[in-house]
Amino acid sequence: MSNHQTKSETESQSNLAQEAFDLVAIAASAGGLNALSKVLSALPANFPATIVIVQHLDPRHRSLMADILSRRTPLKVKQAEESDCLELGMVYIAPPNRHLLVNPDKTLSLTQSELVHFVRPSADLLFDSVAASHKNLAIAVVLTGTGNDGAMGVQAINKMGGTVIAQDKETAEFFGMPSAAIKTGAVDFILPLEEIAPALISLVMQES
Repeated sequence: MSNHQTKSETESQSNLAQEAFDLVAIAASAGGLNALSKVLSALPANFPATIVIVQHLDPRHRSLMADILSRRTPLKVKQAEESDCLELGMVYIAPPNRHLLVNPDKTLSLTQSELVHFVRPSADLLFDSVAASHKNLAIAVVLTGTGNDGAMGVQAINKMGGTVIAQDKETAEFFGMPSAAIKTGAVDFILPLEEIAPALISLVMQES
């Protein structure tokens, strides 16, 4: 330990060493497929956390997103189903026109309750549920997208001690969602798209 470290730095490092992040919640909208592909393709097959994704999709069509992303990452990808049990190293994607919630017993719920900020699935609802269920062991990521979905939810993640990452303006195809998240003051890291996967690997796979 360096003599320059403060007591709080030392304490925070020991806390991190004791508990590892085990859930990553990602939100994206316009431009999201490309951004998600780049993040997931850069994660290793032994990534020891669960990933849950809300991507705004056209509710009139069956989504091929799980099929597409599964070909671009070594991780297992599936469209989320009611009562799925969370598995480490799995990627779950909200189906079109369903809100996706993570329960305290580490199962998933799907609901067709009312639109939130004109969208369903809602990043805010996902992030709120993740904050309640995983508290300081959760990471929220806000990628490219229009509108402000996710801005309320990142505040819940932050309040419960979780970590929030937002894509930067230079690499976001659409900066609405990341910008709204950043303006809340709840974002810990503002990163270019290509640095988000390395940051997740560093946070989740740190040596104890």
